[in-house]
Amino acid sequence: MLATLLFVVTAISDMISVKDEVTHVPEANLSSTISLPKLPLQSFAEEGLLGSEQFRTFQHIVKKGETVSGIFSEQGFSQALLLKIVKHNEEGKLLTKIMPGTTLSFQVDANHVLQSIQFDPSEEESLLISINADDIKTELSQHVLQTQLVTAKGLIDHSLFAAGKRAGLTDKMVMQLAQIFTWDIDFVLEIRQGDSFSVIYEKIYKNGEYLTDGKILAASFTNQGDTYDAVYFESADGDGNYFAPNGRSMKKAFLRAPLNFSYISSNFNPKRKHPITKKVKAHRGIDYRAPTGTPVYAAGHGKVIQASYNKYNGNYVFIEHPNGIVTKYLHFSKRAVKKGQRVKQGQTIGYVGSTGMSTAPHLHYEFVYNGVHRNPRTVPLPKAEPLAQDKISAFQQLSSPLLAELKGLNSELSAGR
Repeated sequence: MLATLLFVVTAISDMISVKDEVTHVPEANLSSTISLPKLPLQSFAEEGLLGSEQFRTFQHIVKKGETVSGIFSEQGFSQALLLKIVKHNEEGKLLTKIMPGTTLSFQVDANHVLQSIQFDPSEEESLLISINADDIKTELSQHVLQTQLVTAKGLIDHSLFAAGKRAGLTDKMVMQLAQIFTWDIDFVLEIRQGDSFSVIYEKIYKNGEYLTDGKILAASFTNQGDTYDAVYFESADGDGNYFAPNGRSMKKAFLRAPLNFSYISSNFNPKRKHPITKKVKAHRGIDYRAPTGTPVYAAGHGKVIQASYNKYNGNYVFIEHPNGIVTKYLHFSKRAVKKGQRVKQGQTIGYVGSTGMSTAPHLHYEFVYNGVHRNPRTVPLPKAEPLAQDKISAFQQLSSPLLAELKGLNSELSAGR
């Protein structure tokens, strides 16, 4: 059972009365390595770390603004040799794509003639470039990575980000959690104090040291009394996605909110006083208050039927979707699509601004069904497609223990309220 692989470490915040917990496998079980200090060549000589009389090794950490050409010149290596390496093959070209913070390990002979370069072109890979006279060889290898399963759970007090942090989640993991449920929950508008979440996810280690977080394998989110569960399932063809316990995809035809977390300045209200004209006018949509330049996404697949400017809407975009649905986006600082263009769900169509009759940077969003304005927060959305019948059995076999673990985590949260 998955539960036997995990133990619970409970952190109780002095600032709040709720509990947020993270569970993991002890790091002591991981292998560890000892790295030599990263010193310049002179320090290696002083410390006697040059190796044998024939060869010595030193490291250079790439700084912001440095180029591999500049580093070669600084170390006294030939620019002709660098050109030969990068033209040797595709792996050699990776040397020109080094990023700040990359550690280059150089091996030279007694005459300071370059013998090899080793560095990590990515978190998962290591590249060794060997030079022997006119012969160049490259060897790209994969690091041995270890994956541990971790659980976290929490109750929301002020914000999802704050609760996630108390539970041991990074901001990146909180965003990944929200992305799973973004078709069911408007995380900008609908999150309430007392909502809760639980997740089972991966932690990735390289050579015994923490590297990064991996995928969320299963997650549960309770929002205003409604609980949504999701499990990651990857079919034999390598196509992975999140599915509800009944096998339906979490992805639906429309996003609940067309942009990420931000402050909402106005809800759907058919009768409200306009902030500029001071007249009562139907406000047939939702205002998402956000900084100028915040990307706005297409809520669903469709065709741009209007992309223009007027003194009321400012820069605006209207998108026509199947089944008589039109979505409208107003007050952009800049449009990113043109009339007649086909767009995909999640594609950036513009950027938040304050053009037209607007008092502050925000997105005004409307959802129109068969000519009638509907509240984007509550309008029923088309159901997602289910998994193919021949994949249901494999999905159930994978999801059963994960869902059982989530149920246990949710029970602990309920008991601790």
